[in-house]
Amino acid sequence: MEQIITLILLAVVGFAIIMYVVLDGFDLGIGILFPFANEHDRDLMMGSIIPVWDGNETWLVLGAATLYGGFPLAYSTLLPTLYLPLFLMLLALVFRGIAFEFRHYAHKSRAVWNIAFAAGSTIAAFCQGLVLGTFVQGYTDGNGIIQVSNYNPISAFSLLTGLAVVAGYALLGSTWLIRKTEGKLQEHMYQRAQYLVVIVILFSLIVTLWTPLIDPGIKAKWFSAPTLFYLIPLPIIGAIAAWTLWYSVQTKRFERAPFWLTIIIFLCSYIGFALSMWPYIIPRAVTVWQAAAPLKSQIFILVGVAIVLPVIVAYTIYSYIVFRGKVNIEHGSHY
Repeated sequence: MEQIITLILLAVVGFAIIMYVVLDGFDLGIGILFPFANEHDRDLMMGSIIPVWDGNETWLVLGAATLYGGFPLAYSTLLPTLYLPLFLMLLALVFRGIAFEFRHYAHKSRAVWNIAFAAGSTIAAFCQGLVLGTFVQGYTDGNGIIQVSNYNPISAFSLLTGLAVVAGYALLGSTWLIRKTEGKLQEHMYQRAQYLVVIVILFSLIVTLWTPLIDPGIKAKWFSAPTLFYLIPLPIIGAIAAWTLWYSVQTKRFERAPFWLTIIIFLCSYIGFALSMWPYIIPRAVTVWQAAAPLKSQIFILVGVAIVLPVIVAYTIYSYIVFRGKVNIEHGSHY
């Protein structure tokens, strides 16, 4: 029973993270694309995310709260070692939120808020990539103390993953705008997506080949039987989705497809990463079972999750259904 509850809580953390990455990823991507648009298009870009952007960040809070309550050892270890990129990320998200609201009312200073929104989005995305890269570099148990192996949030690998996340979010943002807009802005996003697909594929290949060199355990999983046969469908599905995405943005057909294909690419990468790390929640140091809270604490957290999670899911689905149409000029200009 205890192991089942632990797995459920871990699934909730994983679900919350991927929901945040996908949902907040595309509106961060829109901020990353902000400098490459004119003022009229920026209004349309803002208009496409106004109804949903606040709710997207709820998933980040849910994931962090569940990790804190269900796996306190992991939370207390990861937070201090990732403090710098996480602090910068949260600071960037705060400034981004302020810029989002103030830009609507600003006139003479609108250019300043445009820069703040773009910078906040880009820095937040880059810091998330730094967290990912630093996490993959792993932890070791030295003299009874869990510590990061060669911890450096600005290592070559973490810088690469930071840039990869920025490119990935920009691709998500461009495909979201292909789905939500029309006319010149949609045409521009098709062009941006064509370049971004290639960039994301290149980053994915480099990270995929580099990661096994960092962690011998991951190398053993991906390049030896029988685990190879279980994992190989993921890169195959990802490659098919990437080629279909490139074809779709080249031919400019099926305008809803690029966004979903990009999500499939993210899902394949995310699932592959999770399976590569398993059963460690702190790479090469602490397993899921070792980091889990006592059973009573897990049950307490699970009850809270059982109440909150359906509400968040229902609200998310409802908001996206209600605001599923195209954003128009009046909406983009006047919110």
